[in-house]
Amino acid sequence: MSELLQDFIFDTARKTPDAEALVYGAERLNYRALAQSVRAAAAAFAAAGVGRGERIAVYLEKRIETVSALFGAAAAGAVFVPVNPLLKPEQVAYILADCNVRILVTSPERLRQLEPALAACPDLRTVFVTGADAGAGGALPVLAWDTALATHADAAEPAARRIDQDVAAILYTSGSTGRPKGVVLSHRNMAAGARSVAGYLAIAPGDRLLAVLPLSFDYGLSQLTCAFLCGASAVLLNHLFARDVVKAVVDERITGLAAVPPLWSQLARLDWSAATSLRYLTNSGGALPRATVDALRERLPHAELFLMYGLTEAFRSTYLPPAELARRPDSMGRAIPNAEVMVVRPDGSRCAPHEPGELVHRGALVALGYWNDPVKTAERFRPAPSQDPALPLPEMAVWSGDTVRADEEGYLYFIGRSDEMIKVSGYRVSPTEIEEVVSATGLVEEAACFGVPHPELGQAVVLVVAGDGAVVPALLAECKRRLPAYMVPLHVALHPGQLPRNPNGKIDRKALQSGFLTLFDPSAKTSS
Repeated sequence: MSELLQDFIFDTARKTPDAEALVYGAERLNYRALAQSVRAAAAAFAAAGVGRGERIAVYLEKRIETVSALFGAAAAGAVFVPVNPLLKPEQVAYILADCNVRILVTSPERLRQLEPALAACPDLRTVFVTGADAGAGGALPVLAWDTALATHADAAEPAARRIDQDVAAILYTSGSTGRPKGVVLSHRNMAAGARSVAGYLAIAPGDRLLAVLPLSFDYGLSQLTCAFLCGASAVLLNHLFARDVVKAVVDERITGLAAVPPLWSQLARLDWSAATSLRYLTNSGGALPRATVDALRERLPHAELFLMYGLTEAFRSTYLPPAELARRPDSMGRAIPNAEVMVVRPDGSRCAPHEPGELVHRGALVALGYWNDPVKTAERFRPAPSQDPALPLPEMAVWSGDTVRADEEGYLYFIGRSDEMIKVSGYRVSPTEIEEVVSATGLVEEAACFGVPHPELGQAVVLVVAGDGAVVPALLAECKRRLPAYMVPLHVALHPGQLPRNPNGKIDRKALQSGFLTLFDPSAKTSS
């Protein structure tokens, strides 16, 4: 069986061409139509001159064109880069420049907003815009997506230009030093992840998966790869309110639903009595509060709840079987199939039961590193512990930076993060990136950003600035203009004089954070 992502669609199209593959609003594509759309997209990219392994970015909300472009890029022998549709033009331009994107697929409206920033993307040479009209794109050639696909409507399945060890995608995730990092994933990484997860979720051709999470998020993208691998249906939803999700589950007879803790907290309050089709629920992107777990089990007693832990660098690491949920509601489970997850001391030796240590993941899901960043790659991707010294080439593992403990039966429990990343609504947010935006406004002399516990968001972004309080409204307005909503500070505090420093002379975020830990959650610990 093929381990190239596009072949998930092509193989299923040959077996069950009339089975429903993809739904977006009133649009419904069976596997025959989806496969043909992917073939046409691959041919259009090839006609535009994309080279083997070159990057194609897709900056769109979830829609049919997004899926065709992503898998069409893979079929063309290129590498797809899904860009979070919530990002602002400057952030998008950084990603396009950082991974030397050659082709961009976006909408005319997004292109108009993005165009002034494209001067910083010297490698970009072609833009496809959704619809039948090409429009304008400054100095860049702009092609109409619908016209391009119609031109190649009869394209044959492209010959495989890659093997499973080749790069399939680059997913950008925020880093603790400011700029987002591009996690490089091979076809093998993503196929192994889809097979493992689809296996323990028992996804079958009759299942219908609701894709509510961004496709730039590995957890969101996996809803497509798992569905297409198994011949199931994927239903795309760009929701505004939690009740939109419930309505879609009922209307589309959804059997599998994946979400992050903040969304689950909202969904757990709603009426699910009409959602009789749901077979399973999954959570990742942060710990699910016990109250939310209990509420979901009460409202959806026939749906199995899978609690999972993962990191983009290894896609998915652990899951808790639903049968263990009542006994271990605070556990993140054990290693998923075809992965080994270890808890180790700084020297790489194994921790004893209940001894805190760093989570290290080894196996087929371990990514190929960070794009164009050997320094950060060397920090996170290091030789796996306990290897035979006679092994001439060491196997690399992901050292997560997360502190966990394991009980006597090997079930893992999350303790904390060793870096200063903020986890908001399932997104990893870099405090440095926000601080750089605040500094660029020129409104304050110093700023420090950090996360504090929040009962619904997981963490909330807090910003402390040294300056005049009169600038706060203008500062927030600039943050809203320059940052996606989930990165905008929920609270801005003024600090008299210079912000505190640590012994190295850097602003001491921890010292500042300790005074705000109970700001949104009175039950949170008051010590850092």
